[in-house]
Amino acid sequence: MKRHTSILLLLLTFLFVNVDNATAQQKHEYVNLGLPSGTLWATCNVGADNPEDYGNYYAWGETEPKDKYSWSNYKYCKDGDYKMLTKYGEESQNKGFSYNKDLDSSDDVATVLWGSDWCMPTFSQWMELNDMCSWLWTTRNGMNGFEVKGPNNNKIFLPAAGFRIDLNIHKTDSEGYYWSSSRHMPALAWDACFGSDSESLFLLGNYRCYGLSVRPVRCIK
Repeated sequence: MKRHTSILLLLLTFLFVNVDNATAQQKHEYVNLGLPSGTLWATCNVGADNPEDYGNYYAWGETEPKDKYSWSNYKYCKDGDYKMLTKYGEESQNKGFSYNKDLDSSDDVATVLWGSDWCMPTFSQWMELNDMCSWLWTTRNGMNGFEVKGPNNNKIFLPAAGFRIDLNIHKTDSEGYYWSSSRHMPALAWDACFGSDSESLFLLGNYRCYGLSVRPVRCIK
């Protein structure tokens, strides 16, 4: 009798945990922009409750926000020296550049916080968003950013949340900086950035220790 009771309790625990996980993942909405790849983009940044909210800032490969963003407290840096990286630091191919999805799921803040159906966009997914969508600088509920309209006329809003270095926050309300999951060079990762005078995105390399925004996509499986 005790054995059956234990099995029943284990089954109930399993069911409750999975229901909780499913509920947590379902609360994050996404938009089908009609992109050729079928990529579905989230409506909000990680840490945000509304599309116009900035959300949290994350160093590349870290899954928690913090007060200071520098090499001195970067998770994968030894002794504060950006030349002594403990992960994702190997020299890449193609003349030192890499366009591959190099971030492990355990270091992907979108996956860790939102669930396995979500991940940070790759370099290629940001490029597709740039090339296939129209971009309009606008204001939503008092917050500046870009309205991005896909081929099917559906839209997402990317707020100009700026970025963080050390203890400071820069360029809020005038520029946006969003991580991709793709490594650029050992100390850099690809990010998508824009400003009030931009007509679309720029894909640049940024120091991995900086605090940038994260806009997840649904993982393609």
